[in-house]
Formats: sequence, structure tokens, C-alpha cells
Amino acid sequence: MDAGPGTDLGGLGWFVGIWVTMMAAMMLPSVAPMVLAFGRVTKERARRGQAVFVPTWVFTVGYLAAWTAYGLLAYGVFRLADAVDGGVLSWNRAGPYVAGGAIAAAGLYQLTTVKDVCLRHCRTPLHFFFHGWREGRLGALRMGAEHGAYCIGCCWGLMVVLFSLGVMSLFWLAIIASVILAEKVFPYGMRLTKLIAVAFVALGIWIAASPGSVPGLTSPESGPSMGMKR
Repeated sequence: MDAGPGTDLGGLGWFVGIWVTMMAAMMLPSVAPMVLAFGRVTKERARRGQAVFVPTWVFTVGYLAAWTAYGLLAYGVFRLADAVDGGVLSWNRAGPYVAGGAIAAAGLYQLTTVKDVCLRHCRTPLHFFFHGWREGRLGALRMGAEHGAYCIGCCWGLMVVLFSLGVMSLFWLAIIASVILAEKVFPYGMRLTKLIAVAFVALGIWIAASPGSVPGLTSPESGPSMGMKR
């Protein structure tokens, strides 16, 4: 499974199935408060006769649909890079610099205003219910997709890090999932973004300079996978 930065994503159907499952597992701890809050609000509104009850799974489907769209975009970039590579991205050529640069760029994104706005939305979802509530199943689906879009705005850089380190690596999956949970749930999550930014920039430089010395980083195996071959 884990071929490091050279992990092949397989066919489109396989990738989508694995990606959705992986997103559900990775995001569950951090999105659970939002899903539970939606369930309580819609149940209370239905009890008071203000609206028709909508199951929480509708909201969750909308949320996962947003992440599926992100995954499809990433898959398209992967296939494009695989098609035009020509060996430039091989691990013994520019591969470590590309992976390291992507991770460092994701670290710098942690310091942007967009990251800050999206993270605040994910950490304090009540304003979303007060100002963005939509009735019915279609409304719940749209709310889930909108929340997913904010979540992508908050975490897309972290997913770039995951792709760069090995999208099928259980070790890096656990690390990135822990970072997402810490940012969104821990009391000082907003402050952690700065430390995480420094850590990712340092990791990116380390990978570019000496990838073989990075603990937990699997050197890409031979075979076609983003052109990053031995």
C-alpha cells in the first residue's frame, strides 16, 4: 500500500471508494460536533413544528461530497503529472524537491487569512446554524456541502502534505488526522496552526535536502506513480 510519495492511486473507481472511506475516518473526530449539533437542531425544530425532520446522514453526505470533489481534483492533477512527467519527477531527480516544496507551501498556507477564517468556522459552527440554516433535505445536503467547503479551505494543505508523504501510509494518515483534530477541537487549536506551519516548512526542507533520513518516509518503489521512481 505505502510506496511513499510514489504511491499510485489506481483506477478512478478504486480511488474514489478508498478516498471517501479515508476521509470519513480521518474527519469523523473533528466533524462529529458539527454533525451532532445539526442532529439536535433539526430534531428540536421538528418537535416544535417549525420544520420537517431531516436525518443527519443527509448533511453528512453533502459534507463527504465536497471532499469527494477535492479528491477528484487531486486525482486529475496526479494523472496529469503522470502523463507529462518524462522522468523529471523521479525520486533520484526532482522528486524530493517537488515533495518538499509542496509540504513547505502547505506550511506557509497555515499562516494565511483564508486558513484562519475557515478554521474559525470549523471550530465555532453555531453561527452557521443561526445564519446559514436551510430547510428540507436539499437544504441539509447544501449545508453539508458548504461546511465541507470550509473544511477543505481549512485542511486542503494538510491533504497536500499527505499526498506528498504517502497517501496510503497509515503512519502519516494518523499524523495528519491528529493535526486536524488538534486544530479544530483542542482549546488552543488556533495557536497550534503557527507551530504546525513551522513544522511543515522544516519537514519540507528536510525532505528536499535529505529524504532518506526522514523517519517514517517510505522511498518510492519502482514503477509508474507520479513519475517518482527509483
